Amino acid sequence: MSGLSLTVVLLTAALIVVLALLAATAAGKLARLDGASYPTAITRAATTFAAVLTLAAALSAALGAII
Repeated sequence: MSGLSLTVVLLTAALIVVLALLAATAAGKLARLDGASYPTAITRAATTFAAVLTLAAALSAALGAII
């Protein structure tokens, strides 16, 4: 049973990273379309990536306390 649990945790972590990358890509593209320079767009993308990962960690901690 723990093998299945580990698989679910790893797949969920991979999904969260993919979603964070998609959000960061969208933020960087929107920043460039808004006229931002490349360094500014990369900074906005990195901030978005970190924010999504932080939100996912906070949600998992909150759900872990409930479950």
